Amino acid sequence: MDYILQVKIGALVGLLLLTLLFGFIPARVKWFRNTDGTETHRTVLSLISCFAGGVFLAACLLDIIPDYLSDISTELDAQKIETSFPLPEFIIAAGFFAVLILEKLVLNCREIGEAQEENAPLIVDDRNSHGHSHGDLESNGHHVHVDFEAHSPFRSFILFLSLSLHSVFEGLAIGLQNTDSKVLEICIAILVHKSIIVFSLSVKLVQSAVRPLWVVTYIVVFAMMSPLGIGIGISVIAAQLEAGALIQVVLEGLAAGTFVYITFLEILPHELNSPGKQLLKVLFILLGFTAMAALTFLG
Repeated sequence: MDYILQVKIGALVGLLLLTLLFGFIPARVKWFRNTDGTETHRTVLSLISCFAGGVFLAACLLDIIPDYLSDISTELDAQKIETSFPLPEFIIAAGFFAVLILEKLVLNCREIGEAQEENAPLIVDDRNSHGHSHGDLESNGHHVHVDFEAHSPFRSFILFLSLSLHSVFEGLAIGLQNTDSKVLEICIAILVHKSIIVFSLSVKLVQSAVRPLWVVTYIVVFAMMSPLGIGIGISVIAAQLEAGALIQVVLEGLAAGTFVYITFLEILPHELNSPGKQLLKVLFILLGFTAMAALTFLG
C-alpha cells in the first residue's frame, strides 16, 4: 500500500472518530437536554447556542461561500464559460429559495392535513407579541431563555443536510491530493474546524424537537460524510476518471444557499429575538465567529 494512501486512510478514520466524539457530547450528556434546570443553567445553554450561531455565521461567510465561489470560478474558466450574468450567486439564491419553498410547502401540508401549524415565526416582534414561545414562559413557573420548541425539526434537517454536503466536498479535497504533506495539512485544518462545527450542530439538534434517536443518527451520518468524500477522492484517483467537477460546484452552490437560509433566517433571529442578556448574547456570537475566523486565518 502506498504511503500516501495510508495517510489518507488514517485521515479518514481520524475524522470519523473525532467527529463522533465531539458530536455525542451534547447529544448524550443530559445537562444539554435539561430544560428544568436553574436560571444559570438555562442562561449558559443560551450562551452556548449563541456561540454556535457565531460558528455557523463564520462557516457561512468565511468558509462555505468563499470555497464555493473559488471552485466555481476555476471550473467556469476550465470549461471556458463566459457570461455577464452572476451565475455563481444565482446558484446560491436557487439553494436559498429551494429551502424556503420546501419549508413553506411542508408547513402548509401540516396545516391542511393535521390541522397544526408552527407558531414560532422566524423573526418575532416583541412589541406586539406576548404569547410567543421566544419570550418568558411564566405559565409553568419557569423563566426560559432557551426555547426548545422554536427550532423546527425540518430546519434542523436542512442544517444537517447542508453541512453534510459541505463535509463531503471537504473530504473530497483530501482524497484528491497527491502529496502526503498536503493531505496532512488539509486534514488537520478540517479536524479542528469540523470538531467545532459538529459540536455546534449537535447543540442545535438537541435544542430542537428532534427525537434523541434521530439526533444520534444525524451525528453518525454527518461524521461519515468527510470519510465518504475521502473515499470518493481515492476512487477517482485510482480509476483516473473525470470528477464531474461542474456538477460538484453546482451542488456546492446549492448547499451554500441552504446554509445562508438556515444561518440568517433561523439560527441568528432565534437567538437575538429571545429576551434577556442581549449584549452577552452578541458577545458569544462574536466569540463563536472569532474562533472560526482565527481557524480560517491560521489554516
